[in-house]
Amino acid sequence: MRLPSPSPVEPRHRLPSQTDDTNRRRSLRNRDSKDLEKGGGSHTSFHYRNWTAKFSTLKLVLILLVLVAVFTLYRSPPVHIADHPSNNNSSRESSEIDPRYLSTAEINWDHVSDVVEKLTGKSEYQGVGFINLNGDEVVPWKELIPDCDHVPLHLDHMANNITWESLYPEWIDEEEQFEVPTCPSLPWVQVPGKPRIDLVVSKLPCNKGGKWSRDVARLHLQLAAARVAASSKGLHDVHVLFVTDCFPVPNLFIGKELVARQGNLWLYKPDLHQLRQKVELPVGSCELTVPLKAKGQEAYATILHSANFYVCGAITAAQSIRMSGSTRDLVILVDDSITEHHRSGLAAAGWKIYPIQRIRNPKAEAEAYNEWNYSKFRLWQLTEYDKIIFIDADMLILRNIDFLFEMPEISATGNNATLFNSGVMVVEPSNSTFQLLMDHINEIVSYNGGDQGYLNEVYTWWHRIPKHMNFLKHFWEGDEPEIKQMKTRLFGTDPPILYVLHYLGNKPWLCFRDYDCNWNVDILQEFASDVAHRTWWKVHDAMPENLQKFCLLRSKQKAQLEWDRMQAEKGNYTDGHWKIKIKDKRLETCYEKFCYWESMLWHWGDKNWTDNSTNSLSPPTSLKANISSV
Repeated sequence: MRLPSPSPVEPRHRLPSQTDDTNRRRSLRNRDSKDLEKGGGSHTSFHYRNWTAKFSTLKLVLILLVLVAVFTLYRSPPVHIADHPSNNNSSRESSEIDPRYLSTAEINWDHVSDVVEKLTGKSEYQGVGFINLNGDEVVPWKELIPDCDHVPLHLDHMANNITWESLYPEWIDEEEQFEVPTCPSLPWVQVPGKPRIDLVVSKLPCNKGGKWSRDVARLHLQLAAARVAASSKGLHDVHVLFVTDCFPVPNLFIGKELVARQGNLWLYKPDLHQLRQKVELPVGSCELTVPLKAKGQEAYATILHSANFYVCGAITAAQSIRMSGSTRDLVILVDDSITEHHRSGLAAAGWKIYPIQRIRNPKAEAEAYNEWNYSKFRLWQLTEYDKIIFIDADMLILRNIDFLFEMPEISATGNNATLFNSGVMVVEPSNSTFQLLMDHINEIVSYNGGDQGYLNEVYTWWHRIPKHMNFLKHFWEGDEPEIKQMKTRLFGTDPPILYVLHYLGNKPWLCFRDYDCNWNVDILQEFASDVAHRTWWKVHDAMPENLQKFCLLRSKQKAQLEWDRMQAEKGNYTDGHWKIKIKDKRLETCYEKFCYWESMLWHWGDKNWTDNSTNSLSPPTSLKANISSV
């Protein structure tokens, strides 16, 4: 029987409806541009000379009428926004209502009245702008905020062929080898010069029977409201009020900007400086994201919970960050399962220890791999930092990635379909965002049962960074030989080309250093690379010896490795790694009370094993002494 992976990787398979072939061939040339109304004609110069009797009076009158009509049309400006609407017509297109933009949210005017009371400076308001509200819904505002203009803002609907998949393609040409990736064009509100807009009110659709969080019209309306607010030229505050039965995008208007929440009303006072930068971001992951200018307290962060297996990985990850030249804070969240002995090693490596209580995934089965992985939500409680770069503990930072601190929340690499990989992501801590994540923990369904799937349902407006920032140690089934060769070359290039290498499958520190032990397990061979394996051990060997001791193998791990080798030998695996003689000194090093791991193989297949018996073991006195000297 195989020893289960101590902390199995969340499923990262492609969705059944997606294939590499389909997505890589997806045309990025399908650009959606606005329909432009074009008008034109030749200007003819008429010279009016002597009019004689050969022109009848009737002809003269007709010519004059035509000239007057042409002059009137020429002089009339197009009207985009009615400052003072004379009737209760909808601010949507009157000729046709696009069902994508239709919102069934009911407005509770008592709630609106309460929220309006929280508006600061409303006595000096010049204008309130309305997006996606009908005339009847605008009228009551004239009583709530009477001494200003009430302006329906016209927003053209996007083209019907713009889908979520066109905004969030699985693959784009990041290196621009064949073309420059470009996002579809969306229409925006033409903001009036006068009156000044002090409050933007928008009503959002929320089809809870469908994929409301990936609704293109819903995203369009939120971005349009943000653009109107960001267009403010003065120093005055602008508020944005959403009427919606589903929560707004949490990283456009962020939790700390939420002034009031009542029923289906969400009132924000955005930081206009940051908002102006956000509206210049690509509308989706159809282009690589661009940096923002905001600065503040920043840190790298990771998390360990439920077992000590990843302690060695986190220590080595810290070493790699320092080797890359970064001096930012290193923060690690740990639960009660991480012993004081292991915490001392993490602290010696440079991590600041933050104890946490685990968060259970209510949809997970007891003792399952994903039972406690919602603990990652605790990252949003690190509010002493303005931004953090989260990294999984099974990663190496090969090149400095401090520049990611300038990227918006959530910046990440693409995973599959329209989704991002949460192994590396930029997070802006906020207690209100943490509460939002917790409020929907029983409601939202994660596509893979883990935190990555959950976060993808909340942060649908994410921003793409190059795949070299989170390069997976993985060979897809069907990869061409040249692709495999390219990946293998990237795993070992010195100086490195990759920024971050993400170790999937069995981890390097849980293998003997002689070769990648994924070779000995048929279902894990897609993660096997001796080149990447050697890259990890190179960083390990650069650590002080007192830190390397946290990467020693326990007896059960040694037994597991030998069991896998025996199965590979029995199956006569053609790669032949099972033939390699182990020279790793850790094979002969034991720091437990029971060191006869060979005897474990006698009854290895009888029953499953647990790690509880060794979690609390103390290291030998000599090991403690080495640690205390750090």
